[in-house]
Amino acid sequence: MNNVELLSFRDDRALAESAADQWLKGLEAAAQAPTPYCVALSGGRIARRFFDAVTSRVKIRPVPLTTVHFFWGDERCVPPTDPESNFGIAHEFLLRPLGIPEDRIHRVRGEELPEPAAAQAEAELRGIAPPDAAGQPILDLIFLGMGEDGHVASLFPGESEEVMADQRVYRPVMASKPPPQRITLGYSAVAAAKQTWVLASGRGKENVLRESLGPAGRTPLARVLKLRHRTRIFTDLL
Repeated sequence: MNNVELLSFRDDRALAESAADQWLKGLEAAAQAPTPYCVALSGGRIARRFFDAVTSRVKIRPVPLTTVHFFWGDERCVPPTDPESNFGIAHEFLLRPLGIPEDRIHRVRGEELPEPAAAQAEAELRGIAPPDAAGQPILDLIFLGMGEDGHVASLFPGESEEVMADQRVYRPVMASKPPPQRITLGYSAVAAAKQTWVLASGRGKENVLRESLGPAGRTPLARVLKLRHRTRIFTDLL
């Protein structure tokens, strides 16, 4: 795919460190802009590696973070203190170590009913990020992981075309793996972002990544790649 920038690494540590270096370099440039910088974080093992890499670097060489607002690509419908919470991982390994103020943390409230929690998450994002021509809020950067089935955020295989075309920024979903109830950014919101970086790591995912990169790919990641003009993939799988 000529709209994919594929960066390969020897292991997950090198992957996370490179993504951290590139993101912090981008934040230094963004700090000069007069507008807020909106990023959506992901969860999972590789996200924790990435958060550790970011915090260790910022402690050595501080980076201006005063314009950064933190959102999430998806969240499990659990309390923020639950080990399954994507917010919980980010709070422990990134937000709290960096001293990010509460007013710049916009978590998805997984402990509340999914529909109103999704609507509230959408309203918060719309209140800060500017819209594109189609009305989707434009995130500066979305981080995505990739599951064994090619899912990204909580966009899983098997959804109908009608559901995948849903224009809601955040929507409730029933996942094919536990915990089942989740809230996720929709495809249109992911497509509207200025940048999307996929951190693809983990045993047994090589074939699904290759499939996603092919012209006939039908995984959720493949759909994201086809919707976007450019996607950067950091991986230790290829």
